[in-house]
Amino acid sequence: MIEEYTPEEQAALLKIARTAVEDAAAGREPAPLDLAGLPPALTRPRACFVTLYTADGDLRGCTGTLTARRPLAEEVSAMAVQTALYDPRFMPVRSEEVPGLRIEISILTPARPLAFDRPEDIPRLLRPGVDGVVLMVGGRRATFLPQVWEKVPDPYRFLDMLCQKMGLPAGAWRRPDVEVHLYETVVIEEDAAAARGRG
Repeated sequence: MIEEYTPEEQAALLKIARTAVEDAAAGREPAPLDLAGLPPALTRPRACFVTLYTADGDLRGCTGTLTARRPLAEEVSAMAVQTALYDPRFMPVRSEEVPGLRIEISILTPARPLAFDRPEDIPRLLRPGVDGVVLMVGGRRATFLPQVWEKVPDPYRFLDMLCQKMGLPAGAWRRPDVEVHLYETVVIEEDAAAARGRG
Protein backbone atom coordinates (compact mmCIF):
# COMPACT_ATOMS: atom_id res chain seq x y z
CA MET A 1 0.00 0.00 0.00
CA ILE A 2 1.32 3.44 -0.94
CA GLU A 3 1.54 5.90 1.90
CA GLU A 4 0.30 9.44 1.34
CA TYR A 5 1.95 12.53 2.77
CA THR A 6 0.29 15.82 3.61
CA PRO A 7 1.50 19.05 1.97
CA GLU A 8 3.12 19.99 5.30
CA GLU A 9 4.95 16.66 5.50
CA GLN A 10 6.10 16.99 1.89
CA ALA A 11 7.36 20.52 2.55
CA ALA A 12 9.23 19.32 5.63
CA LEU A 13 10.97 16.54 3.69
CA LEU A 14 11.96 18.90 0.87
CA LYS A 15 13.34 21.38 3.39
CA ILE A 16 15.37 18.61 5.06
CA ALA A 17 16.76 17.55 1.68
CA ARG A 18 17.61 21.08 0.59
CA THR A 19 19.32 21.90 3.88
CA ALA A 20 21.37 18.71 3.59
CA VAL A 21 22.44 19.56 0.03
CA GLU A 22 23.36 23.12 1.08
CA ASP A 23 25.43 21.82 3.99
CA ALA A 24 27.11 19.13 1.90
CA ALA A 25 28.06 21.55 -0.88
CA ALA A 26 29.49 23.96 1.71
CA GLY A 27 31.51 21.21 3.40
CA ARG A 28 29.43 21.28 6.58
CA GLU A 29 28.15 18.28 8.52
CA PRO A 30 24.32 18.27 8.47
CA ALA A 31 22.83 19.16 11.85
CA PRO A 32 21.11 16.26 13.65
CA LEU A 33 17.38 16.13 13.03
CA ASP A 34 14.89 16.57 15.86
CA LEU A 35 12.79 13.49 15.17
CA ALA A 36 10.57 14.15 18.18
CA GLY A 37 9.38 17.36 16.53
CA LEU A 38 8.44 15.72 13.23
CA PRO A 39 5.13 14.09 12.21
CA PRO A 40 5.05 10.31 12.79
CA ALA A 41 4.93 9.61 9.04
CA LEU A 42 8.43 11.09 8.70
CA THR A 43 9.93 9.01 11.51
CA ARG A 44 8.92 5.57 10.19
CA PRO A 45 11.72 3.63 8.45
CA ARG A 46 11.41 3.98 4.68
CA ALA A 47 13.68 3.47 1.69
CA CYS A 48 14.07 6.44 -0.62
CA PHE A 49 16.01 8.02 -3.47
CA VAL A 50 16.93 11.68 -3.80
CA THR A 51 17.33 13.12 -7.30
CA LEU A 52 18.80 16.50 -8.20
CA TYR A 53 18.00 18.31 -11.45
CA THR A 54 19.43 21.49 -12.91
CA ALA A 55 17.10 24.40 -13.66
CA ASP A 56 17.10 23.17 -17.29
CA GLY A 57 15.79 19.77 -16.20
CA ASP A 58 19.06 17.86 -16.67
CA LEU A 59 19.96 15.15 -14.17
CA ARG A 60 22.56 16.32 -11.64
CA GLY A 61 22.61 13.24 -9.42
CA CYS A 62 20.46 10.41 -8.10
CA THR A 63 21.23 7.92 -5.35
CA GLY A 64 19.23 6.05 -2.77
CA THR A 65 18.58 2.84 -0.92
CA LEU A 66 16.22 -0.03 -1.65
CA THR A 67 16.00 -1.12 1.99
CA ALA A 68 14.28 0.71 4.85
CA ARG A 69 17.09 1.23 7.35
CA ARG A 70 16.27 4.35 9.37
CA PRO A 71 13.58 7.00 9.86
CA LEU A 72 12.46 8.54 6.56
CA ALA A 73 13.57 12.06 7.53
CA GLU A 74 17.08 10.81 8.34
CA GLU A 75 17.22 8.72 5.16
CA VAL A 76 16.22 11.71 3.04
CA SER A 77 18.96 13.81 4.65
CA ALA A 78 21.58 11.09 4.17
CA MET A 79 20.61 10.39 0.56
CA ALA A 80 20.58 14.11 -0.24
CA VAL A 81 24.20 14.33 0.96
CA GLN A 82 25.14 11.17 -0.92
CA THR A 83 23.56 12.42 -4.15
CA ALA A 84 25.18 15.85 -3.86
CA LEU A 85 28.69 14.54 -3.19
CA TYR A 86 29.05 10.89 -4.15
CA ASP A 87 27.07 10.03 -7.29
CA PRO A 88 29.98 8.57 -9.30
CA ARG A 89 28.57 9.91 -12.57
CA PHE A 90 28.95 13.55 -11.53
CA MET A 91 31.35 15.95 -9.88
CA PRO A 92 30.29 17.00 -6.36
CA VAL A 93 27.72 19.78 -6.24
CA ARG A 94 29.21 23.24 -5.60
CA SER A 95 27.60 25.81 -3.31
CA GLU A 96 26.90 28.19 -6.16
CA GLU A 97 24.87 25.51 -7.95
CA VAL A 98 22.52 24.76 -5.08
CA PRO A 99 20.00 27.62 -5.52
CA GLY A 100 19.30 26.51 -9.10
CA LEU A 101 18.84 22.84 -8.34
CA ARG A 102 15.45 21.16 -8.14
CA ILE A 103 15.03 18.33 -5.63
CA GLU A 104 12.90 15.23 -6.09
CA ILE A 105 12.34 12.62 -3.37
CA SER A 106 11.08 9.13 -4.24
CA ILE A 107 9.79 7.13 -1.26
CA LEU A 108 9.66 3.41 -1.98
CA THR A 109 7.14 0.79 -1.01
CA PRO A 110 8.70 -2.52 0.13
CA ALA A 111 9.93 -4.46 -2.91
CA ARG A 112 8.11 -7.68 -3.79
CA PRO A 113 9.36 -10.52 -6.00
CA LEU A 114 7.90 -10.85 -9.48
CA ALA A 115 6.65 -14.37 -10.23
CA PHE A 116 7.24 -15.62 -13.78
CA ASP A 117 7.64 -18.97 -15.52
CA ARG A 118 10.27 -17.94 -18.06
CA PRO A 119 12.45 -14.81 -18.35
CA GLU A 120 10.74 -14.08 -21.69
CA ASP A 121 7.55 -13.41 -19.71
CA ILE A 122 9.06 -10.54 -17.71
CA PRO A 123 8.41 -7.62 -20.13
CA ARG A 124 4.66 -8.23 -20.35
CA LEU A 125 4.36 -8.47 -16.56
CA LEU A 126 5.84 -5.02 -15.96
CA ARG A 127 3.61 -1.95 -15.59
CA PRO A 128 5.26 0.98 -17.41
CA GLY A 129 4.97 4.19 -15.44
CA VAL A 130 4.05 2.35 -12.23
CA ASP A 131 6.70 -0.21 -11.36
CA GLY A 132 10.16 0.48 -10.12
CA VAL A 133 12.26 -2.52 -11.13
CA VAL A 134 15.13 -4.22 -9.32
CA LEU A 135 16.99 -6.62 -11.59
CA MET A 136 19.37 -9.22 -10.15
CA VAL A 137 21.60 -11.31 -12.44
CA GLY A 138 24.75 -13.23 -11.58
CA GLY A 139 25.21 -11.59 -8.19
CA ARG A 140 24.76 -8.06 -9.59
CA ARG A 141 21.85 -5.74 -8.91
CA ALA A 142 20.52 -2.52 -10.39
CA THR A 143 17.28 -0.56 -10.30
CA PHE A 144 15.35 2.02 -12.26
CA LEU A 145 12.76 4.20 -10.55
CA PRO A 146 9.29 4.36 -12.15
CA GLN A 147 10.17 7.82 -13.52
CA VAL A 148 12.57 6.18 -16.00
CA TRP A 149 9.57 4.81 -17.93
CA GLU A 150 8.90 8.39 -19.10
CA LYS A 151 12.08 8.26 -21.19
CA VAL A 152 12.18 4.52 -21.84
CA PRO A 153 8.56 3.32 -22.29
CA ASP A 154 9.45 0.03 -24.03
CA PRO A 155 9.83 -2.82 -21.47
CA TYR A 156 12.45 -4.65 -23.55
CA ARG A 157 14.62 -1.54 -23.87
CA PHE A 158 14.00 -0.76 -20.19
CA LEU A 159 15.33 -4.19 -19.17
CA ASP A 160 18.26 -4.00 -21.61
CA MET A 161 19.33 -0.64 -20.18
CA LEU A 162 19.01 -1.98 -16.64
CA CYS A 163 21.39 -4.82 -17.55
CA GLN A 164 23.85 -2.31 -19.00
CA LYS A 165 23.58 -0.21 -15.85
CA MET A 166 24.91 -3.14 -13.83
CA GLY A 167 27.72 -3.75 -16.32
CA LEU A 168 26.17 -6.69 -18.19
CA PRO A 169 25.24 -6.96 -21.86
CA ALA A 170 21.76 -5.98 -22.99
CA GLY A 171 19.61 -9.07 -22.91
CA ALA A 172 21.22 -10.51 -19.77
CA TRP A 173 17.75 -10.39 -18.19
CA ARG A 174 16.91 -13.45 -20.30
CA ARG A 175 19.34 -15.59 -18.30
CA PRO A 176 17.75 -18.41 -16.25
CA ASP A 177 19.19 -17.11 -12.97
CA VAL A 178 17.46 -13.70 -13.28
CA GLU A 179 15.43 -12.35 -10.35
CA VAL A 180 13.09 -9.35 -10.46
CA HIS A 181 11.60 -7.33 -7.63
CA LEU A 182 9.06 -4.54 -8.09
CA TYR A 183 8.17 -1.52 -5.97
CA GLU A 184 6.18 1.67 -6.32
CA THR A 185 7.07 5.19 -5.29
CA VAL A 186 5.56 8.31 -3.82
CA VAL A 187 7.25 11.25 -5.57
CA ILE A 188 7.69 14.54 -3.75
CA GLU A 189 9.27 17.30 -5.79
CA GLU A 190 10.03 20.96 -5.71
CA ASP A 191 8.34 23.25 -8.19
CA ALA A 192 10.52 23.74 -11.25
CA ALA A 193 9.58 27.44 -11.49
CA ALA A 194 10.64 27.96 -7.87
CA ALA A 195 14.01 26.40 -8.60
CA ARG A 196 14.51 28.68 -11.60
CA GLY A 197 13.57 31.62 -9.39
CA ARG A 198 16.22 30.69 -6.85
CA GLY A 199 18.80 30.41 -9.61
